[in-house]
Amino acid sequence: MTLNCPTITTYCSQKRNLLAFSAGIDSSALFFLLLKNSICFDIAIVDYGIRTQSKEEIMHAKTLADKYNLTCHTIKAPLFQSHFEFNARKFRYHFFEKLIAKYHYDNLLTAHQLNDHLEWMLMRLTKGAGLSELVGLEAVSQREGYTLIHPLLSYTKTELIAYLESNRYPYFTDESNMNEQYERNYFRKHFSDPLISQYAEGIKRSFNYLKKDKVLLEKNFETIYQAKELRILKVYNLQFKSKVADITLKQLGYVLSSSQRREIEREKSLVIGGKWVIELADNLLYIAPYLKKNMPKVFKEMCRIKKIPVKIRPYLYYEKINMDNL
Repeated sequence: MTLNCPTITTYCSQKRNLLAFSAGIDSSALFFLLLKNSICFDIAIVDYGIRTQSKEEIMHAKTLADKYNLTCHTIKAPLFQSHFEFNARKFRYHFFEKLIAKYHYDNLLTAHQLNDHLEWMLMRLTKGAGLSELVGLEAVSQREGYTLIHPLLSYTKTELIAYLESNRYPYFTDESNMNEQYERNYFRKHFSDPLISQYAEGIKRSFNYLKKDKVLLEKNFETIYQAKELRILKVYNLQFKSKVADITLKQLGYVLSSSQRREIEREKSLVIGGKWVIELADNLLYIAPYLKKNMPKVFKEMCRIKKIPVKIRPYLYYEKINMDNL
């Protein structure tokens, strides 16, 4: 069995690529698909230390890297005492982004597939979400300093298993994926996998239609400046203010609740979850991490002249962002 993946050849050729690898079904399929398409890449794998099998997976990753003359980056995560999925993801992406900055990778590739895509949609659907949040993962999206690529979104896990087994490619099965104490696993077992098994082609078409609708929706704003975690967006239709904030914060790794979206609709200046500042000045929407900092009068005056909203200023000062570019 073969897989045709134009995203790989279009966006990864002649680039420095880093593959987020776990030795599981999805990342193993992507690993061998990259090799098949003669794409240059290295791999990065995290040992969370919660399964005895993880040591075997690390050794397998290193063996594969040696066999195919790749670099294998590894790291041991701390033992997270709570909110494992959230903290593990935060740790994982921090690790990837440090590697990207240090070794000048252009792309980060992750092996999310159609089942993952549907899981995300169903999870967001139960919490209250708009179109952009329901669509979730994009095949290609820009991050600060790199491009995030999900090449396998149109393939089901069953198709990936068939690809691996028909070509006798090795892979591991992570037994923790069956643990229903994690919300994603619960949705996978009871909803997304049964739906995919019966309606995969229709689900693929629906995601394609939704993504086209999302493109039309997002024509109502544009990002005019970004630095670190600061975003300044021009909003052409202020009815979409909360939607713009929602989309932007999701890109920054924070998912708004329905009550927070309603609060953004009402207010021009607010702090969300004690973590993010959202300020509207005319048709410019400012989003940055929430900080409290003592700032010199000269800096404050520069901000006043530049019409920088008050709650945004501490982040600019802390990160030493050049205001000449604002």
